[in-house]
Amino acid sequence: MAENCIDLVFLDWACYVLGLVVVPIYPTLPAETTQYIVNDSGAKLVVVDSEKQAAKVEGTVLLTELVGEPIDLDAEPEPDPEDPCAIIYTSGTTGVPKGAVMPQRAFVSVAVSAAREIEVRDTDVFLSFLPMSHVYERVAGQVLPVYAGATIVYSKGLAHLATEMRECRPTVVLCIPRFLESLRERILDKVKKDKPIKQFLFNAMLSQGAKKAKGEFAPFAGLLDKIVGSKIREAAGGRLRYFVSGGAALAPEVGEFYMATGLTVLQGYGLTETSGGSVVNRPQNNKYWTVGEPLDVEVRIAEDGEILMRGPGVMQGYHNLPEETAQAIDADGWFHTGDIGEFEGKNLKITDRKKDLIVLGNGKNVAPQKIEGLLRTSPLIQEAVVLGDGMDSCVALIVPAEGVTDEKEIKRAIDGIKDKLAPYEVVKRFAIIHEPFSQENGMLTPTLKVKRKAVAERYKSEIAGLR
Repeated sequence: MAENCIDLVFLDWACYVLGLVVVPIYPTLPAETTQYIVNDSGAKLVVVDSEKQAAKVEGTVLLTELVGEPIDLDAEPEPDPEDPCAIIYTSGTTGVPKGAVMPQRAFVSVAVSAAREIEVRDTDVFLSFLPMSHVYERVAGQVLPVYAGATIVYSKGLAHLATEMRECRPTVVLCIPRFLESLRERILDKVKKDKPIKQFLFNAMLSQGAKKAKGEFAPFAGLLDKIVGSKIREAAGGRLRYFVSGGAALAPEVGEFYMATGLTVLQGYGLTETSGGSVVNRPQNNKYWTVGEPLDVEVRIAEDGEILMRGPGVMQGYHNLPEETAQAIDADGWFHTGDIGEFEGKNLKITDRKKDLIVLGNGKNVAPQKIEGLLRTSPLIQEAVVLGDGMDSCVALIVPAEGVTDEKEIKRAIDGIKDKLAPYEVVKRFAIIHEPFSQENGMLTPTLKVKRKAVAERYKSEIAGLR
């Protein structure tokens, strides 16, 4: 239970080698949730980086110094691949966190497969800034580069990231869509302040670059990339091979933006229960509007559209929850992800979370995350939650970007995505929420996902006014 630091890495690997079970806890979690995880997991030792974190756990004895004899690792028995190495608790978007029991073979399987398929080299430099408590960073940002012999540079935090990218010149950066959305907005804001000729060249580069990324005729793409795109890539260190985006859906418009600038984004997909990235795009076959091809895992689509997975990267079950485990993993070993998707050739496309699907009053099913992703591409909108169960149309709660107060501007931004939606997906009414969503007010998880139930409860009067 600590902020990212090299000591956490040493601790993790020592536990893996000795066959101990690690239970990562986000340091941003409130005391109540922290205490629940400590109690539920049966933890015997809690490692913290401050007295503030220690105060979240009741009934403990604080040890500031530990002295012991060195261990001869060669004399220690090797852990069995089926031995648990971690219990990782889900982010709790829909309720109480559940502890996914991950065996040793799960992390290794995903890391080895991913290293091979996205062509990680021993010369690569990973810049790490995502929380180590998250399975995505733990496997793809830690086990994978160590297996490949790559270098990991640990960031001091988001505020230092721009400087660090120029200094360490990473070749691989793991990120979440919100990071890419925020970076895109900063780039676009900077361009708006440039001289008209620079704005013209930038927009021309985006247009030509997007055509080139789609395999269309783009005669000026190379020239414009040299004039404009190269400067953007230089700001990212000048040798970035790709961003790997996971943790949530990436809007196709955001993926297209980066491809147009010459910054490759490999979108992937996975869950806590599947060791993070189980599916990912390949550098040589990057269909950025999909989440890519399966790694060392079987993937199939059930009759109701739910994505099912089976393979060595899947959890053994939920800790202390046999009934929930039986519901999640069927008799044939298929893990039911709760996500709706489809295949486009060999590539998987995610539609939405099964439990988040909206059923309008006319019976139409609507996937809210697709609409929310499009709304967030507007620089005027910081966050959007689309609702509509039993209503005559989709409605939305909108958190405006900082400094945006004009509702007419927001209405134009909402109307601006109409041509990308089916008629029944169009947002007809909306309410402005002036308090930004955050972990502190309980609206976001530690991985910055919206807690839909918490939002619906907190703003039920605003939602009622949209009916």
